[in-house]
Amino acid sequence: MDFAFSFLQLFWIVLKIASPIILFLVMGIVLLGQIAGRFEQWEPLSTLYWSFITATTVGYGDIRPASRIGRFLAVIIAFNGLILFGVIASLAVIATTEAARLHADLSEIQAITEPGN
Repeated sequence: MDFAFSFLQLFWIVLKIASPIILFLVMGIVLLGQIAGRFEQWEPLSTLYWSFITATTVGYGDIRPASRIGRFLAVIIAFNGLILFGVIASLAVIATTEAARLHADLSEIQAITEPGN
């Protein structure tokens, strides 16, 4: 249980450190989505929903752009979403690695990694 708490604490710390990048990507998704929504004449909340469904690459297909500009912006939004979730996943890896380093039994690690065992 200590490992889980350490992970959560470390994840929160690295999330705060990376928050400007995360905020920049989220704002890009929202802004590009609203621009696409204007071209497609969608309601603002529908546009927000569509932009995050596109950013997560789920793409239900219930709302989809018909114009070339809307489709182009959808690609950019999806790319931003991939970067966003890649950053979040890498932060989780950092937190997991550091939590494991804090709680690992070094004698067990050495027994596994030493040749001849």
